[in-house]
Amino acid sequence: MRSASPRRPAPHWRKGERRTGGEMDGGGREELDMEVMKPLIDEQNSDGISDEEHENNFLPVEKHYQLDNEEGITFIQTLMHLLKGNIGTGLLGLPLAIKNAGIVIGPISLVFIGVISVHCMHILVRCSHCLCQRMKKSSLGYSDTVSYAMEVGPLTAFQKRASWGRYIVDFFLVITQLGFCSVYVVFLAENVKQVHEGFLENKTAPINVSATSSSSEKRSTDLRIYMLCFLPFLILLVFIRDLKSLSLLSLLANLSMAVSLVIIYQYIVRDIVDPRKLPPVVGWKKYPLFFGTAIFAFEGIGVVLPLENRMKDTTRFPQALNIGMGIVMTLYISLATLGYLRFGDEIKGSITLNLPQDIWLYQSVKILYSFGIFVTYSIQYYVPAEILIPAVTSKVEQKWKLLCELVVRALLVCSTCAVAVLIPRLDLVISFVGAVSSSTLALILPPLVEILTFYKENLSLWTIFKDIFIAVIGVVGFLTGTYVTVEEIIYPASTVLANATESISADLNATNLVVGLK
Repeated sequence: MRSASPRRPAPHWRKGERRTGGEMDGGGREELDMEVMKPLIDEQNSDGISDEEHENNFLPVEKHYQLDNEEGITFIQTLMHLLKGNIGTGLLGLPLAIKNAGIVIGPISLVFIGVISVHCMHILVRCSHCLCQRMKKSSLGYSDTVSYAMEVGPLTAFQKRASWGRYIVDFFLVITQLGFCSVYVVFLAENVKQVHEGFLENKTAPINVSATSSSSEKRSTDLRIYMLCFLPFLILLVFIRDLKSLSLLSLLANLSMAVSLVIIYQYIVRDIVDPRKLPPVVGWKKYPLFFGTAIFAFEGIGVVLPLENRMKDTTRFPQALNIGMGIVMTLYISLATLGYLRFGDEIKGSITLNLPQDIWLYQSVKILYSFGIFVTYSIQYYVPAEILIPAVTSKVEQKWKLLCELVVRALLVCSTCAVAVLIPRLDLVISFVGAVSSSTLALILPPLVEILTFYKENLSLWTIFKDIFIAVIGVVGFLTGTYVTVEEIIYPASTVLANATESISADLNATNLVVGLK
């Protein structure tokens, strides 16, 4: 068992109920705050919990989701957690996603994916309720819901391997969370690099065009160097094993990101180009990249059950989910569309990279958002660490446990940095993580769980068709998105060639200008 840290009393689970790492499901909750995260992680450490935490353990089955007033969270708190759990770096990458789909098909597809994602969240909640009643459990997380659905399903092969469901969810959860961390490393490096180079350019005023070109070449530093500079700080950050210690930083991070979004909005609403100048539909070759980025942004399904488990009045959770995700969809679609309309084909992997480098207000946006992402790294990292580290430390002697845990933590951070170094393109990392793991958690598993859970209740043909249709969309997105992203990573020839051509053209224009002036 890992070394204990200060804990708040856990929700009232039924005595003797098995708690697993699956209860920690949180893929996509990019800023889930301490109040919700900490009890979820602590659930897996139920061995040796105190008498206080066993008080009133036996709850009637019909109240399997009801918590007392002290433990439960209110409707407004639930709404805020849903918003924070779905707004992060994925939001800033959506304007580029629209570019990969088209100014017409992009927003329509975002609405479609958003509606399906919210529907899958409702499916998961309904299945969890039903399985809690059948299995006489007080509450279930995502991984246990999948495991029990396989256990009660019609196929003997699934029943015998029901535990695989838990492992599958935990595996994709780890991939998703560590993928988020890799995205954060690229995001931090790109934004800090731009701020640093912008500061140097403003500090030394150029004398002429040729001098500017020469000095900028000297000042340009490889993006990977910035990533490696962040590595020791990230390792020190994750050595803080108690999330409660980060609560103040988390609050500041949330505020800084909110302020940044307001400034970004007020900038992009100016000088919007005529939509007719932008392509309404882009070739299907790029559409899988759009899908990966969109599902990366919408994949907040892991936060749903933990929040509902801690809500005082769970009958209002569907309403909170609809309102919260409605706000998220409005934010996503508006920023994505306006961002693409503002910058057109010049849009980058994060919209912050398109902000001016010579105005301190917009440079401060990159600093503020980078601070928020830096703090959020530790929160995203916490879940996979708590799944993987106990499995490793359980194999070593007690006196070596702490050292072993710190080594594993450092290695996990190094792995996220290594992925960022190998794929130093923010848009591709986001699309890859979204296609591989987010599509599985958000689109493929929930409809299959619904079929397994309710097959005895004479599911209508429409429901079966709908669930299969959603799962097929997830599988197709998984396969095509992964293929196209990997191809872009391995063979970036077209992108490199285009960039090289633009660079040569710019250099020739600058040379002609200098000659003309002489």
